[in-house]
Amino acid sequence: MKSKLYWSHFADDPIKEQAYQQLERLPLVIVAHDIRSLYNVGALFRTAEGVLLEKIWLTGYTGRPPRKEISKTALGAEEMIPWEHTQTVAALLAELKKAGRTIYGLEYSTGSMAMDQLVLKFPAALVVGNEVDGLPQEVLTACDQVIHLPMRGAKTSLNVAVAFGAASYEFLRQWQTC
Repeated sequence: MKSKLYWSHFADDPIKEQAYQQLERLPLVIVAHDIRSLYNVGALFRTAEGVLLEKIWLTGYTGRPPRKEISKTALGAEEMIPWEHTQTVAALLAELKKAGRTIYGLEYSTGSMAMDQLVLKFPAALVVGNEVDGLPQEVLTACDQVIHLPMRGAKTSLNVAVAFGAASYEFLRQWQTC
């Protein structure tokens, strides 16, 4: 399933719509795998539009638009960011890698590297996973690098939408300075 982009946000101003469509996008796609909460999916869309990344891939049982729960947190961003759904995450990651993308998994795990210690490579794909179980081993194995956000407290994880927000802005920062 593919998204249809709607530009209702610019319905009264075709000049703004044209300018928006011509903005350079961050060479990053997100792969949202088995996300349970539709509100988190909506928040992913909203952040994705905030950094203007290229595309969202919704994989496994991750919910997809149109859903009122997604719209509630996306606030229209689900109509502005291209997205597709596929059931098979392994085939998608292989396809993205073959297309020249560096695959990053966002997961605090043995061997993961703190994002602030890494020079990110573009174009990239960032894989985020289930709110409780994280990313399955097969996905972690398919990644070129597993990364995590540096955490100072006792907890080693954040909500998936919050973690994606922090990570996506680090991708944006590094891309803008390279």
